Amino acid sequence: MSTLTQDRLPGRALRLGDGPTISEQFHAFDSQPPWIYRDLERLVAQRLAAGAKRVGMKALFEALRWRHPHGVKGLNNNYTALYARRLLAEHPEWSSAIELRRRRSP
Repeated sequence: MSTLTQDRLPGRALRLGDGPTISEQFHAFDSQPPWIYRDLERLVAQRLAAGAKRVGMKALFEALRWRHPHGVKGLNNNYTALYARRLLAEHPEWSSAIELRRRRSP
């Protein structure tokens, strides 16, 4: 039986048994339904245009799940930080609205 383990050493990945890291899982997921990223991008732009000063990624994930109840299979909350980083890489002007925290795993 696999257990969730996290090595505290720098550069070590969070893994479930011998499976892929969260980053590896994210990249595999993100390459499949490209509309999810585009919808997240659209939601951030809409919220900022409506006057929001901060945008929470978990709230955006829930909005996607609510809007597309059958189309977001596999959208894992572990991916919020990775989507936030991708959004900011492509939209650095949003850095004051989307908070990033230090990553604990690659």
